[in-house]
Amino acid sequence: MKWMRYKLILFDMDDTLIAGRTIYEVADKKGFRKEVDEIISMNITNYEKTILIAKLLKGMRVEEFLKIFRAIPLNPYVDEVVEKLKRKGLKMGIISNSYDIAVDDLKKRLGMDFGISNKLVVKEGIITGEVIPHNKNPSQDIDDCRSFSVCKRDALLQVCKDLGIKPDETIAVGDGNVDRFMLEVAGLGIAYGKNSYLSNFADISINDMREILKYID
Repeated sequence: MKWMRYKLILFDMDDTLIAGRTIYEVADKKGFRKEVDEIISMNITNYEKTILIAKLLKGMRVEEFLKIFRAIPLNPYVDEVVEKLKRKGLKMGIISNSYDIAVDDLKKRLGMDFGISNKLVVKEGIITGEVIPHNKNPSQDIDDCRSFSVCKRDALLQVCKDLGIKPDETIAVGDGNVDRFMLEVAGLGIAYGKNSYLSNFADISINDMREILKYID
């Protein structure tokens, strides 16, 4: 693998930085897991699923959502690795198909530079059930990055443009099929966990976050 000095590292959130999936944890606690599973199984794009699932959150207080979210533990060594990456001077961010109230909360806890996600509409502390997807150009092609509510490829390229960083100077870390698109364009694509499909699109696969540090000058 070609060595270079990386300037930016982007993480997926659910099952990558944290040991669980936000919407499943909330659904289990609030009693609508069956409805979530039914939507997930539908033969529609993930973009459309994001809109339908958000409706299930209608009437929930933000503080209750965050209480459930904050109870999800970090994956092993995440805080240690993030702290060491900070000291190396890398810019760090989260790109997630989850919601801004969760991503922004974790970004602040870990001291990262930015978060990209879908915006839940909130009025007077209450979730309305509406969501504003980050992706403004949805596709009906399920093999297209833009069939997701957040196209992680487009998000990575936009961050690079905003920061004046080349895609080759980035690291992307994720665990799910949607992460494929940012792993493909990053200078170093890292598949975290045991997703054998995703490993086909990654430069390396890891099960321990500390392995990332081997590739940082």
